[in-house]
Amino acid sequence: MSLKRCEWAGSDPLYLDYHDKEWGVPCHDERHLFEMLILEGAQAGLSWITILRKRDNYRRLFDEFDPEIVARYGKRKIDALLQDGGIVRNRLKIEASVINAKCCLEIQESAGSLSDYLWQFVDGRPVVNKWRTMKELPASTTQSDEMSKALKKRGFKFVGSTICYAYMQAVGMVNDHTTSCFRYKEICGVPPSDK
Repeated sequence: MSLKRCEWAGSDPLYLDYHDKEWGVPCHDERHLFEMLILEGAQAGLSWITILRKRDNYRRLFDEFDPEIVARYGKRKIDALLQDGGIVRNRLKIEASVINAKCCLEIQESAGSLSDYLWQFVDGRPVVNKWRTMKELPASTTQSDEMSKALKKRGFKFVGSTICYAYMQAVGMVNDHTTSCFRYKEICGVPPSDK
């Protein structure tokens, strides 16, 4: 008997692996939280599979998503990134990554950690939804609206409410696996991870 998954997982091995091992798993790892913030912004207007296929290149080119290094990227590095077809070559998105790295460092300095700051929007624990079909999933929520507004106020770019909600789903702030998906119950019982 094959495992029942969320419809969006499809049959692409990359999607299946991401769905089965990562999507919706509560994460508090600072670097991973920063990585997903950059990748969700890069995905704006594109399909997530496009980003998954380029993820290894992003990790290599963006110094394993170390915000301290990314925050120091200057014109030469940005121009080099724009020449590399291994990532989404969009100047605004690349420049936003640098801005967002600086903003992340400011949050770590003022709030103690990026994790503590972001998880406050769901009161520190995952929101467990009970969707039966993918059609029921919202594109944004009150929490993603609040996160978006707060991040924009701090200077972040590419953090609209829809992007923030996709981010919340990705890092397990929200469990949006459909109730028939084998991961739904598994993730409900998963303690927050450092990755």
